[in-house]
Amino acid sequence: MSSTTAKIEPLGAVRERVLATLRQDVIAGRLRPGDRLVERELAERFGVSRVPVREAIRALVAEGFVHFETPRRTVVRRLTPNDVRELFELREALEVYAAGLAASRATPEELAEVEELLDRAAAATEAGDAEVITDINSRLHDSIVTMAGNTLLTAALEPVAGRLRWMTRRNEEWPQLLVEHRELYEAIASGDPDRARAHALAHVRTNYRSTVRHLFEDDAQP
Repeated sequence: MSSTTAKIEPLGAVRERVLATLRQDVIAGRLRPGDRLVERELAERFGVSRVPVREAIRALVAEGFVHFETPRRTVVRRLTPNDVRELFELREALEVYAAGLAASRATPEELAEVEELLDRAAAATEAGDAEVITDINSRLHDSIVTMAGNTLLTAALEPVAGRLRWMTRRNEEWPQLLVEHRELYEAIASGDPDRARAHALAHVRTNYRSTVRHLFEDDAQP
C-alpha cells in the first residue's frame, strides 16, 4: 500500500495507544519509581510526534502514575504509605458495598464468567505468571462491580483502577489471593449479601496488609 493511501491513525487513537502502553509499563514494573519519561525518547520509541506523547504523560499525571519533579522533568511516582491507605479505604467503602449488591443481583451467566476467571487465575498461579495473574485478578474485581449493577459505583472506581493494579502487582502471595477470591465468589454465588460483604471486607483488609508489607517492608505497621 502506498504512503498516499495508507490509513492515517487519528491523533486521539495514537494518544490512547501510547497511554495504554506506558500505563501498563508502570503497572508491570518495566517503568520503575523514579524513572524519567522523556518526550523525545518516547516519541522515537513509538514512532509518533511529541504531541500524543505529551498528552499521554499529562493523562498519567492525572491518573497518579507519574508526576512533574520540575516543569521539565517527569518521573514515575514513588508510592507512599498514605497513597496506599487512601486507596484501600476507598476499596473498603466501595468494593464491600459492591459485593453485597452482587450477591443480590448476579445472574447465572455473570457467575459463570467469574468461575472461568477463577480457573484462569488458578492456571496462571500454577505457572507463576505475575502479569497475567494481576490482569485476571483485576478483571475479577471489575466483574464483581459489574454484577452490582450500579453504573455510578463503576464510575467511582474507574479512575483508581490502574493505581490499584500498580500497588497490588507487588503482592506475590498468589495462592492465598486465589483462595480468598474463590471464597468471595462462593459468598456472592450464595445470594447472601451479609456473607458477601464480610468476605469482601476481610479480603480488602488482608490485601492491604500484604500490599503495605511488600511495598514498604521495614516500614510496614501491624
